[in-house]
Amino acid sequence: METKEEFLSQMLAQAKPICPHCQKEMDIWEVPPYTFSDGLGWGSPFVYVCFNDNCPVFREGWASIETNYGHKSSYRCLRYPFEDNFELMTVFGMEGGTEGLVTKESLNEQEQLKEAIKTGFSILADCYVNQDFLKILSMLSDHNEPVRVRMKAVEILGDICDTHEAVEPMRNIPPYNEKMKEAIGEAIAKIHKRCFTRECPFCLEIIKRRANTCKHCGKNVDPVV
Repeated sequence: METKEEFLSQMLAQAKPICPHCQKEMDIWEVPPYTFSDGLGWGSPFVYVCFNDNCPVFREGWASIETNYGHKSSYRCLRYPFEDNFELMTVFGMEGGTEGLVTKESLNEQEQLKEAIKTGFSILADCYVNQDFLKILSMLSDHNEPVRVRMKAVEILGDICDTHEAVEPMRNIPPYNEKMKEAIGEAIAKIHKRCFTRECPFCLEIIKRRANTCKHCGKNVDPVV
């Protein structure tokens, strides 16, 4: 089964089709996660779309849809790769769909991201071997690192970190999304389990699991055995 990268490489190797409505070269477009037409999915990770704003289909589609359906939208011409038939795709707004455009710049950005992830994973592998928790924490807190690298840093800390000193810095890292927030929480739980510690429910300072009184705030706490 082809990967998205292999599929895209095949499309890039062939000439782009010409829009039958405006005679302009069509662009490669990465399809969004939502379905199209019959609701069964796009059937292809990339398609060709005409993004010429002067194309008659797009230019005249606004008035046609407004008159017939009462919606503010238009059409762009679409063609599936390795097929001959052209279709019309509804778009909402002048910029509708342009976020999925595959350009030379976007391809370069993807390559740069791949290299950054590769480099980040290599550094984390060395940190794993050398037990360099400070470097891993630094990479986790660096928002310039790719999300996959930061998620890997969380995973490694949860698996090997044997000091509760990492807990507070991890708690204060603004997570990229809910998934990262959950991953940080799970990693901290693993660290506490490994270090036989927990956080006081009153002052949030770290105490022993078996403690019945917090040494920081003096409140009585239920021991965890």
